[in-house]
Amino acid sequence: MKGTGSTVPIDRLVRSRRRTISLEVHPDGKLVVRAPHHANDAEIHALVNAKKTWILKKQALAHQMMEEAPPKQFIDGEQFLYLGESYPLTVVTNQKKSLVLNGKFQLASQWQANARRVFEKWYREQAAAVIKPRTAELAERNGYAYTAIRINGAKTRWGSCGPKGSLNFPYRLVMAPLEVIDYVIIHELVHLRIRNHSRRYWDAVGSIVPGYRKHIQWLDDNGHRLSID
Repeated sequence: MKGTGSTVPIDRLVRSRRRTISLEVHPDGKLVVRAPHHANDAEIHALVNAKKTWILKKQALAHQMMEEAPPKQFIDGEQFLYLGESYPLTVVTNQKKSLVLNGKFQLASQWQANARRVFEKWYREQAAAVIKPRTAELAERNGYAYTAIRINGAKTRWGSCGPKGSLNFPYRLVMAPLEVIDYVIIHELVHLRIRNHSRRYWDAVGSIVPGYRKHIQWLDDNGHRLSID
């Protein structure tokens, strides 16, 4: 859907039971607008026009990041992130496991044709092993209760909080440093009680993670690198 009432084209409009309108600039530069069912086109286009400078800046940055982080080829020497550290890839023979991290990523040669699937499976397993216990610990420490944790393949969000108390995190988050992961977890835990990004919400986040702004900046600067696409 191309928005004819906006000075910036809307590539996709998604309506749902949400309460507010949100704008997302995807890694490919496309603008996705999420809006409640009751929001009319005039309201949506007015917000897009009001945020034109922000949108264009994000789109320019997205295109720049695409050039800086080209698609993965899964070849010797290519770098992959885990917990904020970068490790080179080596394709090896005579290895039973499809992928091993031991100072470097070792990919069994017989799996190279399906390397992307192998890496995604590995990252999903590591994300569950890291994020789930961290969430449990941080929730207990700060007095929050959630219903479930899910690891998903989201590419545009670092986390989300479901209406029934479930927390969702993308597997690629495990590529970030642990302190950044903790910030994202706290970000979603606080949403269990405050479902917006008001001053009260950010005050609550800041009371748990005083330096949260530096973690947001890290994600802004490095988020495009947290990918195997």
